[in-house]
Amino acid sequence: MGFGRGKVILLGEHAVVHGYPAIAVGIEKGVTAEAKSAERDLLRLSPWNLALRPDPQGDEPLERAFGAVLALYSDRPALEVSAEVELPAGAGLGCSAAIGVAVLDAIDRVLRIERSRTDLAEAALAWERVFHGNPSGIDNAMSAVGGVALYRKGDPLQPLRSNKPLHLVIGYSGASSSTKEMVASVARQLEGDPERVNKAFEGIEVLVRNAKLAIESGDHIALGQLLDFNHTILSSLMLCTSKLEEMCQTARRAGALGAKMTGAGGGGCMFALAPKRDEALRLCGVLGEGAFVAEVSA
Repeated sequence: MGFGRGKVILLGEHAVVHGYPAIAVGIEKGVTAEAKSAERDLLRLSPWNLALRPDPQGDEPLERAFGAVLALYSDRPALEVSAEVELPAGAGLGCSAAIGVAVLDAIDRVLRIERSRTDLAEAALAWERVFHGNPSGIDNAMSAVGGVALYRKGDPLQPLRSNKPLHLVIGYSGASSSTKEMVASVARQLEGDPERVNKAFEGIEVLVRNAKLAIESGDHIALGQLLDFNHTILSSLMLCTSKLEEMCQTARRAGALGAKMTGAGGGGCMFALAPKRDEALRLCGVLGEGAFVAEVSA
């Protein structure tokens, strides 16, 4: 059974697209997939009841992405891949990357191809480029490898270690967003006002560096403050919706150590850092329907 994790970017989204570091975590909610020989190539996706043929020139991105992945394999039988998706699409949790990683993993297994999880992440970039144009690579890397890691585009993941798990509560705003469109929005801001946006990216880098130290030392109070600061910078780049802002404020008032939007913005998800598991469960109730707890060990 192939598997791709969802991911949460703790700090550094958008800046990471432009070469700055980010910290992300892999979560255990994701996508499972199974491949088998068939009469024709087909991708089935549940719970959306989709059945798609690969088409590199098709109008549907999933058809193009499936075609891009199959093109990586030579001398193979026709394959039917069935994937079960547990993540909301367009929500900042790396749904597309998790599907791509799970599909590749399932195909590797049925064809008895041995590939490291790092190489699996690299191969999944073919899938991600269809959806995001210029992906940072962090989504597919965390989907394949998991854990907690510092990431910089073009460099290998740098795993972070701590004896203290992170208790995250992830809330969904109910509105999807397009990573491609939000990345393009920030790129336009960078072109129009490079001094302001570069200062924002540099500020984010400082927060990421300090967050690395906080995670490694188990200082979650400091980490929560850094999350809040990062959220403020992302808001200044016009990425945070009023609903996401409201959810973050609600989590902070209810005792979260910090809260921020995660992913591309313009909708999607936020997350809150809780001091311990029982507090995370309580915050989950505060954030309402669709919220869930993710415990991540560094």
